[in-house]
Amino acid sequence: MAYVQFVSLIIILITLYGIAVGRIPKFRMNRASIALVGAAALLMAGAIDSVEAYRAIDMDTIVLLFSMMIINGNLRLSGFFKILSYKIVNFARTPFQLLTLIIFSSGILSAFFLNDTIVIVYTPLVIEVVRSLKRNPIPYLIAVALSANIGSAMTIIGNPQNMIIGIASGISFADYMVYQIIPSASGLLVALIILRFIYKKEFHRTVFDQIETGEVKPYKPLLIKSSISTILMVALFFGGMEIPIAAFACASLLLVTRRLKPARVFKEIDWSLLVFFSALFVVTKSIETSGLSYYLSKTINPYLTESVLSFSLATVFLSNLISNVPAVLLLKPVIPVMPNPEQSWLILGMASTFAGNLTLIGSVANLIVAETAKKDNITITFVEYLKSGIIVTVITVAIGIIWFTLIF
Repeated sequence: MAYVQFVSLIIILITLYGIAVGRIPKFRMNRASIALVGAAALLMAGAIDSVEAYRAIDMDTIVLLFSMMIINGNLRLSGFFKILSYKIVNFARTPFQLLTLIIFSSGILSAFFLNDTIVIVYTPLVIEVVRSLKRNPIPYLIAVALSANIGSAMTIIGNPQNMIIGIASGISFADYMVYQIIPSASGLLVALIILRFIYKKEFHRTVFDQIETGEVKPYKPLLIKSSISTILMVALFFGGMEIPIAAFACASLLLVTRRLKPARVFKEIDWSLLVFFSALFVVTKSIETSGLSYYLSKTINPYLTESVLSFSLATVFLSNLISNVPAVLLLKPVIPVMPNPEQSWLILGMASTFAGNLTLIGSVANLIVAETAKKDNITITFVEYLKSGIIVTVITVAIGIIWFTLIF
């Protein structure tokens, strides 16, 4: 192995380790800064030149993610998510009904509005409601995390890794949803059953009065405009327009305003996530340009191409080892040479997303729920989450494997 390849390998391993654990010991760095420093180090080491680095950044994915953040930001500022979530939970009259409504509403909304956005909205709501009812908050909070991850697998815009897959694969929005709706819907049902079984004492036949939730004063002009823009965007998706263009066009419409300052919308954007993605594209491209992809493909290709089962398990393992977005970027170059690329893209989306439910640190959505709960003196321990997470992950991935084996 040449000197450049050796140095590149060390930099890439340190970067992926930092991304996986979310920090570098003794340094105050997050995933975005780790990826950015890693990309800069690879440029300095000669693993990739500046032209290749610029080309490596998938602007379609960045534009799509940026556009969805603008749309979701407008919806949040208008009060859309709070109004909708409050109305949904108000239908519950028993603990099990509340759990059911949380799981299916969180899952369905995550398919269209990014799972991270939904858990940010749902977690404080669930804490407020459950505490007012004097119930155990843990199963309901775990339900938010599990269902947001599972539901997000349903569409190309449900989570960041699906955006990468949707754009790289060329599968239409409608086709992707048709293929993924059965595993996702089944997964939500599995999560409901498992949580009902594990926390059976919580879901005995208690009947409570109508749930009282906080009052939400919507910003009606923005609520109407952002709702219309969202409906138009989804219609354009199903109509076959290029997904990044449709999202960008509808997001730009929301910036044409006489009342809401653009600065308020831009505060809603997760800039660090955009930096993280851009840098990560450079890091993963460096594996190819430095020649390390040859050694990587020789090592892992036999496991990936052997069967649907082996590819799914490899995806789950890699997603939990280095996180799902880096895993998808590493596996992306392998997909075109698979026996059935379309099937492989869909399995990659399913397995990398469902893998996030395995542990508490398996996805950003899980961490958001846990950290938000911690601020309210509610602790979701690693082991507590694992009790349901591991069972739900095994069953949902198994359902996905069976489904994609049967339909292809």
